[in-house]
Amino acid sequence: MRESGMGDISDSILGKLEAAFSPLRLELKDESDRHHGHAGHTGAGESHFDLLIEAKAFAGKARVVRQRMVHQVLADELAGPVHALSIIAKAPGES
Repeated sequence: MRESGMGDISDSILGKLEAAFSPLRLELKDESDRHHGHAGHTGAGESHFDLLIEAKAFAGKARVVRQRMVHQVLADELAGPVHALSIIAKAPGES
């Protein structure tokens, strides 16, 4: 499952995550509008995201390791246009 249609940054994030993890579930929500007036909010959007990803690659890995895996794949976005990324990374069968 893939949610998209948001913009170039969102599409880049989703494409990289799909290529790296072949997720069973992938949801990315642009939450930039909720951060008006906060650090990193430029008004252009696509700066603050919530991510839910479910992939076999996360099985047996600690939460912090999963987040590091995602951060490594999205290093370019996190070093530039993305100010904040909330990550929920699950292995199949986890609730």
